[in-house]
Amino acid sequence: MEAKGLHPGVVTYNSILRKLCEGGRIKDANKLLYAMNEKKIQPDNITCNTLINAYCKIGDMKSALRVRQKVLGAGLKPDQFTFKALIHGFCLAKEIECAKELLFDMVKAGHFPGSCTYSWLVDGYCNQDNDEAIIRLLDEFAKKGLLIDISVYRALIRRLCKREKVDYAQQIFNLMQERGIIGDSVIYTSLAYTYFKLGKGIVASDLLEEMYRRRLMVTLKLYRSFAATYADDKNILGIFWDSVVERGLISKSFLKYIQQLKLLS
Repeated sequence: MEAKGLHPGVVTYNSILRKLCEGGRIKDANKLLYAMNEKKIQPDNITCNTLINAYCKIGDMKSALRVRQKVLGAGLKPDQFTFKALIHGFCLAKEIECAKELLFDMVKAGHFPGSCTYSWLVDGYCNQDNDEAIIRLLDEFAKKGLLIDISVYRALIRRLCKREKVDYAQQIFNLMQERGIIGDSVIYTSLAYTYFKLGKGIVASDLLEEMYRRRLMVTLKLYRSFAATYADDKNILGIFWDSVVERGLISKSFLKYIQQLKLLS
């Protein structure tokens, strides 16, 4: 390209870097970074995030953190993707405490972690038989002066329910209510289904009745989300949905969708 008078910029180098990292060619990726430096081409967040993600995938967290320091040294600020890659990397490396501290840093920096980020932490702690740490996580947010909204409680409850850790999900639900945060359809449905699946029909029924009293509806979006999350539970999930329908907890769009399915079956 340069022989023809064309001088590639950071976008071109980022594309090449991504391909190298996808192919596991980390050494070649670093050589490319060196070439960028020689040509006075300033790396951007995409450059750094690509390399950080590559190191995280192979479990080389020291190198990932070293790149992060270079990001800071170059005057760049870690963005949402930087934090998510590092948190996922530390969770994969079973260094959950490091992942947790990065989560706090992420929230402090004003970034929204997202449900998958909390799921990684829940899985990490559960795999280490340290379920209590998930409960303590909420108190640690408070001690650090970090305000959390319903999305955090929702993410933790959903993942704990998926892992059938309903006792801990219930504890978080109780804490949420004590702090004046009212549960939504996702939270109630997650708890109700898990109790139903574990043979605790009375508790599940009470939760569905509470949903009815509060007019919390199961929407088509929520239905599809559950169908994807619990794809292996088709039979029991179908029975659960019948119970939801009987209680009038479905939206008009959901009812129409069910009617169409019945016509096709």
